[in-house]
Amino acid sequence: MEENKKIIEVNGIKMEIDLREAKIINNYKVGDSVKLLKKNYSDYKSHLAVIVGFDEFEKHPTIIIAYLDVEYSSASIKFEYINSETKDAEICPVNEWDIPYSKQDILDRINTEIEKKKEEIRSLESKRKCFVEMFGKYFENK
Repeated sequence: MEENKKIIEVNGIKMEIDLREAKIINNYKVGDSVKLLKKNYSDYKSHLAVIVGFDEFEKHPTIIIAYLDVEYSSASIKFEYINSETKDAEICPVNEWDIPYSKQDILDRINTEIEKKKEEIRSLESKRKCFVEMFGKYFENK
């Protein structure tokens, strides 16, 4: 047998594999950290992600990915669904040195978003109060 060929057996079927052409298969499980490469409008952006589930649909088994969408001052968690029909998105294993953010960086951005939303709520409540007080008489007879 040649140096670059190997015989393997799968379910009783023997196959000769050319190791120069063999593909590396990554095995993933729920909870694995991965990187998601996703197409934006005109380019691709890499996101830190976690596999959160597998949907075993008969025709399109699907990997469910939760990923961080990190912007300048915000961070949100979004979902991507990858199956045989998926275009413009792919995953690969993540390396520990390849994580550009700390846990605290992400939490700080999320907390900033929470405070912005709380301020929006306070503003809307103030507008509602103003509406009831200023326009309440107008709508009493209508």
